[in-house]
Order: sequence, then structure tokens, then C-alpha cells
Amino acid sequence: MTIVDQPTHDYQTLRDKIEGRTKPIGAKNARPDDLFPVLWRLVGYMAGGRNRGRFLLAMGLTVLAVIALVVIPFFNARAVDTFSAPGGTTAELGRWLLYSVIALAIYFVLQTIVERIIADLATSGLSALQQDLFNHLQTLSIGFFDRQPLGQLLSRVTNDTEVVAGFYQDVVATFIRSVFQIVLIVIVMFATNWRLALMAMLMVPALLLITAILQRISGPAFARLQEQVGAVSGFQEEAISGAKVIISNGRQAWAEDSNDALTSNVYDTASRAFFVSLLQFPVTLTMSMLQMTIVLTFGSLQALQGHIPVGTVVGFLGYVTLLTSPLSGIANLMAGALNAVAGARRVFAIIDEQPTVRDAPDAVPYEFKGGRVEFQNVDFSYVPGKKILNQNSFVALPGQKIGICGPTGAGKSTIMNILTRYYDVDSGRVLLDGQDISRLTQESLREQVGMVLQEAFLFSDTVMNNLKYARAGATDEECIAAARQANAHEFIVNLRQGYDTMLTERGANLSQGQRQMITIARAMIANPKLLCLDEATSNVDTRTEKLIQEGLRKLMEGRTSFVIAHRLSTIRDSAKILVVNGGAIVEAGTHDELMDKGGFYYTLFMSQFKGKGPGGAAGTADFVST
Repeated sequence: MTIVDQPTHDYQTLRDKIEGRTKPIGAKNARPDDLFPVLWRLVGYMAGGRNRGRFLLAMGLTVLAVIALVVIPFFNARAVDTFSAPGGTTAELGRWLLYSVIALAIYFVLQTIVERIIADLATSGLSALQQDLFNHLQTLSIGFFDRQPLGQLLSRVTNDTEVVAGFYQDVVATFIRSVFQIVLIVIVMFATNWRLALMAMLMVPALLLITAILQRISGPAFARLQEQVGAVSGFQEEAISGAKVIISNGRQAWAEDSNDALTSNVYDTASRAFFVSLLQFPVTLTMSMLQMTIVLTFGSLQALQGHIPVGTVVGFLGYVTLLTSPLSGIANLMAGALNAVAGARRVFAIIDEQPTVRDAPDAVPYEFKGGRVEFQNVDFSYVPGKKILNQNSFVALPGQKIGICGPTGAGKSTIMNILTRYYDVDSGRVLLDGQDISRLTQESLREQVGMVLQEAFLFSDTVMNNLKYARAGATDEECIAAARQANAHEFIVNLRQGYDTMLTERGANLSQGQRQMITIARAMIANPKLLCLDEATSNVDTRTEKLIQEGLRKLMEGRTSFVIAHRLSTIRDSAKILVVNGGAIVEAGTHDELMDKGGFYYTLFMSQFKGKGPGGAAGTADFVST
């Protein structure tokens, strides 16, 4: 049995995702010039705020550890001079070697302490970043989530933060230690012998130049890689969520081919990005060996001519090793750093996203005065220039049930989104008890407006906790009483563990009707003053629908309620029915009044109950989606 025609994806869409023509909100192109600002901001989570003291302590200990490391070649040089010069003694040789061992031990202890502090700071920084990201998501408007592909969003919350975790754990400590080590070694080398120091530094400019070139190539590649990983995550999340549709249509092969198309491009991009970044290791090693050869050659000639002691040459070989090691380390860390920057850009793009619906500076709490709702010439568009609602006006009196009907895409749910202020109108006003909702705080407004949607959403938790989610402080007794009113108590107590039964994701271990009855009970616990019901009974059988309708009637008692329905039988008792077509309210009145008119509503009703639709004997109508 075919549920839908076909999945909406095709290979052109997949190629668009791969090539980046389909961009999520906040996506940015890779820009090498913002590398350091992003890194600075990233490190700020690890080293700023309450972590600053421990970070500075780690820096101080790192300096001492590097000093202990740098003096080892100096002690070794003195040891060589001792046994190579006339009059050297074994005791003097042993003393210099003992100094080297002590310095090495000091380095080991201090660096171990530093690594421990850095590990704690890395964990703290990652936790702070993840909290900022998740907490900021809670502040964004519904429009952000409506436009943002779920898989892309999940990829930023999971994959990108995992990449940042690797940066904190592996890159930061090594980079800081390497920088201190390079600076101190350069100072010591020039203080010891400036000629040998110049020889040792010959390859450094070339190494830095090559590193910069490779970074400019691999940086955009890593940014591209993160975008493509997000596209793969988005497709896989959609395919898994729509597994029934794929199986019922026999489209498993399509899903496999589509996934292969996306992952193969991830493989190609990743191969190029990592190949370019990993080139730095052989390049750095080659130049390091060349650097040592230059120092050894020049130093040996100087020693043979009696200009410098042999020990100085040996010491400089140690300095060169300690210099090239961090240079090589920094070069090898570039892959991780660039990958982290690519991920961080995507995370910061969300953190920098601002809500489109905000409380006015002088916003006040909603003061309930019965529940009168008025739309005054409301225009609205999700996308500028494409109107969804056009000049809509109506009044709902306190306690009335307002039915809303019309063809798919006519703008019915958009009216609900406006009433709850998930979106702001383009023009016109929405008044609740005479108060403009644009001047009310969103929190106070939504505390008084309850929603029961077509798709009942339940969390992976117990039935009782799902009910308590409606209101902080709700008691077990209140939840059970609400469940009885919603006709949910009977089936709940028959579950294996009753109200303590754990629900799977989205309540998948319950039927659609059972999930809907729990959401109705949840709305009763919230006890809102106004209600919005969006196709709350469209996906259930007749018997379950009667139970749900009974629960809804109890929920709507004494409340101003708006009910979207395709089954017109569920709204025929409404005090007023709004008929929406093409984003405009084309008719309004009671069921009997609209039937007597013989207009648009009459056509809709007859198409359902008499088997006659547009163009038939029951009348004609142009169905318009916005």
C-alpha cells in the first residue's frame, strides 16, 4: 500500500546539498581571515571567566616546565666540554649529567600538572560551549526551527561540538607549550651564539610560509567538510524517521544510493582536506632534518677552526631538536585546529542567531479579562514578498468555540501561529482582551494559551512526568484527575507499569489516540485561558475520536477555543466558523448560516458528507493555497 507518492529528494537536490547551494540558517562560507577571531573566541570558553585563574596558573607552570626542558641541552653541552677539554674530571661530568636528570624530572612533574589542569579546563570549556549552544536554542523563535533542517541542527549540536572537544583536548595544550618552547629556545640560542642561531633559523621562514599556504587550502576544505557531514546527518535522520514511507514505497535502493552519493562526496572532501593538512608532517620533518644538517655542518667548521667549543655544537643540536619538535607539532595540529574552526563557525552561527520575535522594551504581562480575541486587518508573510495572510479580521468572544476550516495550505495553522505570537504580523493588530499581543511578554502570553496539535509529542520519560511537564509543581493527584477527564486514565492504568511506564521516543509505544489523550490531559493540567486545537482528532479511529472529543469538550468548557478541522463535523457546533482560502477569511458565521449561504463552506461540507465536491452538483469553489 502506497502511503505517499515518492520521497521528495532527487539526485539534483542531493547535489545541491553537496555543493552547498542549499544553505541552512546561519551558514557561513569559510574565510581564512577570520581564523584567529574564531580561535580566540573558542579558547575564551576554556580560558575565560571563572577558568582564568587556573589557565594563568597552567601558563606559569608551562613556562617553568619549558625552562627546565631548555636548560637540558645547556647542561649536556657543559658535560661534553668537560670530557673533551683537558683537565676535565669524572665528578664534574657527573655533576652536569645530574643537573640534566634533575631538570628532566622537574619538567616531567610540572608538565604532568599542566596537562591535568588543561584537561579540566578543556572539559569545562566544552561544557560551557554546549550549554551556551543549547540554552541559546531555547531563546530562538519558532521560525528558526521551521526553517532549519533538523539533521543539520543536530549535526551542529553533536558532530561540530565533538570536533571542538578534540581541539580542546589535543590542540590547545600542545600549541601553548610549543609557543613558549619556541620563544625560549630562540632567546637562548641567540644568547649563546648568534651565528649558529641564524643558521638554525634559516628554514623557519620557509616552514612558516608553507604552513600558511597549506592552511589557506585546507581551511575552506574543512569548512566544506563540516557542511557536508551536516548534509549527511540531515538525510540519514530524515530517512530513519521516514523508514515506513521508504519501506512501503520500496525505495530502500533509492535511500542507499542517495546516502552513497552524499557520503562519497564527504569522503572526497575529507581526503583532500586531510591530505593537504597531513602534507605538513613530511614537509616539516624534511626541513627539520635539513636544519639540523646546516647547524651541524656550520658548527663543526666553527669548532674545527677553534671558534667555538664542541659542546656548543652539541648543545645547539639539542636546541634545534627542541625547536623543530614544536614547529612540527604545530604544523601537525593544523588539521585539528582547522577542523575545529570549521565546526566552531557553525556553532557560533547559531549562538549569534537572534530571535525574530522579541519582547518590546516596555512589554507587560498579559492580564486575562475573559478571553476576547480580535484580529484587525492582519497581514503576514513567512518570506518577504509572499503573503500568507491578507487583511484578516474577526472577533472571538470570551468562552466561544471558533472553528477554522479551509483547503490545505490556505493559512489556517498560520492564524494559530500568529495568535500564540510564534511569529509577528507584517501589519494589523492582534488583541487579547483589548491588549495588543506585541506589547505583552511572550512568557505570560503562552502561559495562558494552550496548544493541542495534530501530532502529539511525548518525551522519552514516564507517563506521569509527561503529564507534569505541563506545569511546574503539578501533583500526582492533579495529573491523575486530568487523565480521568481526558479519558486517558483507563488505558494508562492498564499499561505494564501504569503511570510509571517509560515511553519511547515521541511516545512510539502508544497508539496515536493514546498519545493524543495524554496531550489533552497535559493541557488540562496547564489550565490555560485560551485553547488552540490543530487537527487534534484527524489521525484516530471513530471510537477513539469520540473519547478524544469528549475530553476536548471538557477542556474547552468556559475557554475561548480555536479549532482547526478538516472533518467539518467536529466544528459544526462552533459559535463561529472562519472559512479560510488563499490566506483570507472568505466566510464567517455559524454552521447553519454558512450552509444557508450556499457558498464556499457549503461546498466543503457537501464534498465531505454528500460525496460532491468542487464542480459537482453541490456547488463550485476555487481552492487556493498560499
